[in-house]
Amino acid sequence: MPQTKFQNFIFTVLMALVMVYAMICYNISLETGGMSNQVFLMALGELKIMWPLAIILELFVFDRVSKKLAFRFVAPGKDRPILVILSISSMIVCLMCPSMSLAATLLFKHPGREAVAVWMQTTVMNFPMALCWQIFFCGPFVRLLFRTIFRKQLKKNTTQEAA
Repeated sequence: MPQTKFQNFIFTVLMALVMVYAMICYNISLETGGMSNQVFLMALGELKIMWPLAIILELFVFDRVSKKLAFRFVAPGKDRPILVILSISSMIVCLMCPSMSLAATLLFKHPGREAVAVWMQTTVMNFPMALCWQIFFCGPFVRLLFRTIFRKQLKKNTTQEAA
């Protein structure tokens, strides 16, 4: 989808925002015993720490690695685009979920001597939610938003490639 470094940055910022906010809400709901309207406000406090962290991890660590791993299963240009998207998205979740769960464990759960156990439990609890949220909701929504924002540039690049 993104075709320039600037577009990749914007795409990452949007994806991280939607993904991280949802996962924070999910984790707060687990901690408090259920979802409530207050969870949405409580999540804003953690968002200002976790969102920039997710952007940094994605841009500088996991973007290339996730694509390299995904391209072991699919080949852009050969396989259907949806398979390429799903493979990259799945690999990003496989890398980001344990990393962000570790950060959340250390910053917000105060695990003490049980840090490894709490991190593993947090990762196991987060992974199914992160994968489903990414594949079925966040990913499609952010790609639609991105295509809407960069409609003219993407159309221009597609027209130039066809010529």
